[in-house]
Amino acid sequence: MNAASPNLKPLTARKSGPLQGVTKVPGDKSISHRALMFGAITVGETIVSGLLDGDDVLATAEALRAMGADITKGGDGLWRIFGTGLGGLRSPGKPLDMGNSGTSTRLLAGLIAGHPITATLTGDASLSKRPMNRVIKPLAMMGATFESENEGLLPLTVTGSPDIMPIEYRLPVASAQVKSAILLAGLNAPGRTTVIEDHPTRDHTERMLRHFGVDVQVKDNKDGSQSISVIGQQELQPCAVDVPCDPSSAAFPAVAALINEGSEVRLSRICINKRRTGLYETLQEMGADITYKHTRTESGEKVADILVRSIGKLKGVTVPPERVPSMIDEFPALAMAAACAEGTTVMTGLAELRVKESDRLQMIAEGLTACGVRVETGKDSLTVHGTGKPPKGGATVKTAFDHRIAMAFLVLGTASDQPITVDDSTAISTSFPNFRTLMEDLGAVIG
Repeated sequence: MNAASPNLKPLTARKSGPLQGVTKVPGDKSISHRALMFGAITVGETIVSGLLDGDDVLATAEALRAMGADITKGGDGLWRIFGTGLGGLRSPGKPLDMGNSGTSTRLLAGLIAGHPITATLTGDASLSKRPMNRVIKPLAMMGATFESENEGLLPLTVTGSPDIMPIEYRLPVASAQVKSAILLAGLNAPGRTTVIEDHPTRDHTERMLRHFGVDVQVKDNKDGSQSISVIGQQELQPCAVDVPCDPSSAAFPAVAALINEGSEVRLSRICINKRRTGLYETLQEMGADITYKHTRTESGEKVADILVRSIGKLKGVTVPPERVPSMIDEFPALAMAAACAEGTTVMTGLAELRVKESDRLQMIAEGLTACGVRVETGKDSLTVHGTGKPPKGGATVKTAFDHRIAMAFLVLGTASDQPITVDDSTAISTSFPNFRTLMEDLGAVIG
């Protein structure tokens, strides 16, 4: 039995036929976390609309409340945050339970590091296996201290420094979470904190800091890297944030539409930040009919409606490894499309998938194999041999309490010859609470 979910909730998807309709997936998870955190360190009221009501984001809200921020959701669906001001967070009276959220844990570690407070971060069994040393190292260089009984894993006690120091730090592994943790700690540091990344990662932190009035500088270096800098001790200005819809969540109905012949689905108001659209570029290269409609900018982020139509067979492709950071959470969905495509799809540079909510490379490979798909994996690679049609299915797939694995295989089940069951659907609520209802409204058979 899965230790993270003692009460398993299996869910089965069956061959569904064409999917049709206009729908709106939940708010972007990455942006929702940041809207809460930045609002919590302003003085005044920040109003957030479109916030994801998933378990991960709710864990962030509860942790910030425990550290002094006033965060409420009104009957109008708007979230109102009265912050403590920069440097005003207080030590919580109890450990902060981050549930399954790695983003919450790593970003809050950075926020706590820049305050003269102590907090203990805990999580579920899945999160407690995920590496935290990647944020501990740079934050310790800035003056924070850490205590962990298990080599940097949770539970993790963070003690921030009253004299947090700015640093220049080159990311050894592309990670928007590590970059963001350092920049958050640097907000309280006297001087310039700089993060250098050799490969571009999600820039939601930089964009949202600007939206809150903070001067963030980005410089292209001669060696092809990029330096992101913030000058500390700038007060954040309260504002309104309209969270766009999550492209990672949209991946599931999009792929479901592509693998069910005759489908046409329109996904409203999706964030199309260029560092989040790698999946859609890859699907287009595979022959998918995907178009952006009504492109505009809202709250510092580019958004559009995405129209997805199934017009023919997808073709296998090789995904450039430099594209991986822009689609790191979408590989489970891509693997389902690859399983239905004609020819071989090769994905490399995926080492990060080994340390997500589960070992996603292993989970994808085991699940696809059980469904009749030929798959090969390496240390950081996944190769899927498609036959030009959906696989036989007929399997019960282990999810290891990983929301994206669960949703991906349910998507595949809408097209496979035989039903596909996931052993536990509980984790889906962390990012996409209305997944089943939304998919059923489009015509999927899930139950």
